[in-house]
Amino acid sequence: MTVDGIAWRRRNCTLVAALLAAAGTALSAQTGPADAHFALVRPRFDPSHAMETVAFLDRYVRWPGNAGFDSSIMHVAAKLAAAGYVERSAAKTSDRLTYRIERYPMSRPAWEPVDASVAIVGAGGARGASDVRTPVLSFATNRNMLATNSFSTPDGGVNAELVRVAAVTAAALDSAHVKGKIVLADGRLGQLFTLAVQQRGAIGVLAYSMPKYTQPERYRTSIQFTSIAYDSSSRSWGMPISFAARVQLTNALASGPVMLHVMTKSRFTQPAVELAIVAEIRGSAKPDERWVWSAHVQEPGANDNASGVGTLQEMARVAADLVRTGKEDPKRTLTFLWGQEITETDRFIKEDTVRARGIRWGMSLDMVGEDTRKTGGTFLIEKMPDPSAIWTRGEDHHTEWGGSVLKEDRMTPHYFNDYVLQRCLDQAKGTGWVVKTNPFEGGSDHTPFLNARKPGLLLWHFTDVFYHTDGDRKEMVSAGEMKNAGIAALASGLTMASADGATARAIVTELERAALARLETERKLSADTLARGGSAAFESHILEVWGAWYREALRTADDIEVGGSSDVTKAAIAASVKRVDDATLKAIANLKSPTNRQP
Repeated sequence: MTVDGIAWRRRNCTLVAALLAAAGTALSAQTGPADAHFALVRPRFDPSHAMETVAFLDRYVRWPGNAGFDSSIMHVAAKLAAAGYVERSAAKTSDRLTYRIERYPMSRPAWEPVDASVAIVGAGGARGASDVRTPVLSFATNRNMLATNSFSTPDGGVNAELVRVAAVTAAALDSAHVKGKIVLADGRLGQLFTLAVQQRGAIGVLAYSMPKYTQPERYRTSIQFTSIAYDSSSRSWGMPISFAARVQLTNALASGPVMLHVMTKSRFTQPAVELAIVAEIRGSAKPDERWVWSAHVQEPGANDNASGVGTLQEMARVAADLVRTGKEDPKRTLTFLWGQEITETDRFIKEDTVRARGIRWGMSLDMVGEDTRKTGGTFLIEKMPDPSAIWTRGEDHHTEWGGSVLKEDRMTPHYFNDYVLQRCLDQAKGTGWVVKTNPFEGGSDHTPFLNARKPGLLLWHFTDVFYHTDGDRKEMVSAGEMKNAGIAALASGLTMASADGATARAIVTELERAALARLETERKLSADTLARGGSAAFESHILEVWGAWYREALRTADDIEVGGSSDVTKAAIAASVKRVDDATLKAIANLKSPTNRQP
């Protein structure tokens, strides 16, 4: 893209000026596009309801098709019914609040852990010593210790020699002669299972692989859940282990041969059915246009993602109350999804092409409840791909989850990023809630929206020292964080569901303000880079891309107003595009290379 390509082609300037003048009074009176909705939602949102759902789900290891997952789905369904949602099959045409439980046959059995333990056999671990068992791991305190798809050992468990390999490679396993033994290694459990059990006849595997951000040397008993291949032939098992268990086992091996006693109990259910819930508040004017929220049920954690499930449940209750009492009348449909991560949103988008055309926005609530004082994380909005995912600098930072550098053709200009950020900042005023953003990384329910070229965002927390570990229990969840996230998310959707012209223009004004602020930030960063010998052409290109992103984002605001943008709104968008274009040209013109500075 060249500077000439950015230049504004002036047209219809007289019409723009006249229309903006007519809209001036409405714009000046607008204090915030979502203020009225916030005022209705805040006093009604009760985080104790969300915490009740968190506590219920926290009882279970929730994988699709198992008893814990199904019980969690039914819990949500019961709460929806209590809030006034009518089961779809029994609903009348006049019922605006409905829900349905969807059922999908699974190709593999559902899996559920029941019990497990590991102990060193014999005094000092010596082969042939008396059957004294020194505990290493127990399911009662480490419910992530049994990898998904692990089978049960024979009744009473098994005794076998433990061997440690230095690397998860074919050569290392061959030299250790692992057949009939239990294998210990540092590395990926799934890979170790394939090489040691499936290919070389080991009876089971233990693997240590805790990321640094979980601080395993501090939280020594933490275990992150993982899985192994479903293998009905070997009917074996695998276990991820904690730092403490790794130390205990390696110390025992340093003293001589080690025998382990391992017991595993799991339950497979077949045929299995995956459940999902779709709840909707039908729009009164444009029912085929939708705002979609989602929260995935599977995974065994409280923050991940019982907090998202509970928060979305309370949002659905509050929205129902507002509609039933006539306080809100959403013109577009509001949709709430619960199910399996990514699968739930992907199905909702792909199963009905007519429905998909009407999806306007998608928002995922995933890990929205972290008690930041205990977990070390912060609330984040993961943005749709913007130039910060190409050039991550200044105050933009990827999380420890990590993200790939995107190419320019992956950018998705849209107002959604700044719109949701501003709504969260609205909620943060006076509450002490810390709100930050991160460049796009992917990996949750928002990605199917983006793949379908729909705006999609993720609300979450990171970094979390208990992420995916058995330390992610309800004690690590904050009612206050769920309340803030839920209020901001619901007010965001209610605003868009009934946006009129004044609302649309206020959002355009916000977006223009964000664009100008970003251009100034990037200009300063580029000027600093030039002062340190950077390339003027490269830095100009960064500014060009940011300017182009925001110009296109402003143009997408044409879909905010219910029924289509009025001429006044179109004029406001056009005027904002021009001002952002002018600011981009000015920022590029003001860049001076270190060798061409003027006094």
